Amino acid sequence: MFGRTVSLQLRLFVAVFLSIVLIIGDRYTQGGTVVRTSLNTLVSPLIYVANLPYELFSFSAKSLHTRDQLLTENEALKKKQMLQSEQLQQYQFLARENQKLRALLGSSAKQSNRKIIAQVLSVHSNPYSHQVVINRGTTDELSEGQAVIDEMGVVGQLTKVGSTTSRVLLMTDTTHATPVRILRNDVRTVVEGIGKINVVKLSHVPHSLDVRIGDVLVTSGLGGTFPEGYPVAVVTEINRDEGQPFAQVYAEPIAQLDRIRLLVILWRNKQERLNND
Repeated sequence: MFGRTVSLQLRLFVAVFLSIVLIIGDRYTQGGTVVRTSLNTLVSPLIYVANLPYELFSFSAKSLHTRDQLLTENEALKKKQMLQSEQLQQYQFLARENQKLRALLGSSAKQSNRKIIAQVLSVHSNPYSHQVVINRGTTDELSEGQAVIDEMGVVGQLTKVGSTTSRVLLMTDTTHATPVRILRNDVRTVVEGIGKINVVKLSHVPHSLDVRIGDVLVTSGLGGTFPEGYPVAVVTEINRDEGQPFAQVYAEPIAQLDRIRLLVILWRNKQERLNND
């Protein structure tokens, strides 16, 4: 009927006639409803297929949005946990001090006034130098010598502070020393790095010093770098060779120095600096 041999006028007449018949039949007869329902049934799968790309795109967009939101929330929770861990370390120290010398609680036991979260960007490639690079610098008002901790304990201190990045000298570096005291009896000593990421050494320990395996070492507050009361290390080995001038005492850092990612940079409060000066 719609071949090339049929005139255009005839085609138009037949098309208009069939359209009118279908419109009238659909409106005034029950058969039209059946036809329309059948056509809708046939067309429905095509509609779903045509809509499938949009649904897939919408689902993918929602999944990506949800993933990005979860990553953002996870990062925020990690930073919040770091700050709370720093406070918990101080609370534990203050609680012990309160039980022991309530009347002497003063400036040295107060928390530092400021703190900031930093992220580790890279690890120093030199095996003889334990340092990491963080994403904070002078634009964040950092300066050399500030104390650095993680959620467990002392990590080290800032060195070579740039505008947007800084180096952290880890407490296990051979050039780093941390003034500490034994939590059990308040005996003061110094912890030195020996170039091993999981071992530090107590320097110049007399054979008569009251130190035991399992003793917890915390910062003493001396030296002007580390606020008092932060966990540093746990004594793991004691060698009291009388043929040596000093006992050989080793400890394991409490901070997880081989897997640090987020760090907390501390400021000393004004009164602490005055006391140490």
